[in-house]
Amino acid sequence: MTSTVTRKAVISAALATLVLTLASAVADADNYPSKPVTIIVPFAAGGATDVLPPLFAERLQVELGQPVVIENISGAGGTIGLTRASHAAADGYTLISGNWTTFVSNGAIYKTSYDVVKDCDPVILLPANSHLIAARKTLPANNLMELVSWLKANQGKVSMATAGVGTGGHFGAVLLQHLTKTEFPLVHYRGGGPALQDLVAGHVDLQTNQAAVFLPQMRDGAIKVFAVLAPNRLPPAADIPTAEEAGLPGFQVSNWNGFWVPKGTPADVILKLNAAVQKIMADPGMNQKLLNLTYEIPPRDQQTPEALAKLQKEEVEKWWPIIRAAKISIN
Repeated sequence: MTSTVTRKAVISAALATLVLTLASAVADADNYPSKPVTIIVPFAAGGATDVLPPLFAERLQVELGQPVVIENISGAGGTIGLTRASHAAADGYTLISGNWTTFVSNGAIYKTSYDVVKDCDPVILLPANSHLIAARKTLPANNLMELVSWLKANQGKVSMATAGVGTGGHFGAVLLQHLTKTEFPLVHYRGGGPALQDLVAGHVDLQTNQAAVFLPQMRDGAIKVFAVLAPNRLPPAADIPTAEEAGLPGFQVSNWNGFWVPKGTPADVILKLNAAVQKIMADPGMNQKLLNLTYEIPPRDQQTPEALAKLQKEEVEKWWPIIRAAKISIN
């Protein structure tokens, strides 16, 4: 009899604890946020990957009613920052600003202590900055299919610049080789600036890079641009066809971005963050500012946590076999 009473008391106490825990979680979500929110950016301040976080942090402070602080934690292609962020408390007070590199390619080229797919929960897809494919201005091809023909005829002589091993430009070059069934030398630079300088000077033949980098050079007549590596044309340069329109389906390299939180963050908190960012992207002033920076704002139906999770899964399935077949690894 005593043991039965004891068991009932233990069960009742456990149930009471569970109810209190659930009630506390609901109350926390209702009161969220009640203190400053930190956005971890896994790259150095001032680079191309540091453009969006300050823009959104400024507006999020208004929407959330709390200070929003940016913390840049750079190193090892973003894996150091992601290691820290993925192990942060899952309470909504740590946001992770990530992109295609941190949440897709790094999972194939680095040995990490976290799982790029499983250890963070998606919040929302942010504006993307698609790549273009460009060539030195003296290259004989005048459109993408002429370029493909030239590549196939000159594989041993072609040189294609990248901003370094593991960068978007590197993967753009690998994808071009994969789609055209060609092999040609890749020249890895220590950053996009030196690579662009040599492309303009005619020392290398090709490069893929973000639209914001190439458009000014194209308009000055310093380089040729053949296609946008995205599903849609760019509003600031609507005369440039997509790679699919130009005859090479599947040639897409988009430096898409997003916000994530540590795994286990309450769903209500994620939805509050999602709604705040959606509101910011819908603001006409913010919209125009992003377009001026050549960022492409995702359609409203793509601005859900589920849509970001789906995109990441599709990109992992597309890119990991290509990256591994090319034997790209940084350990």
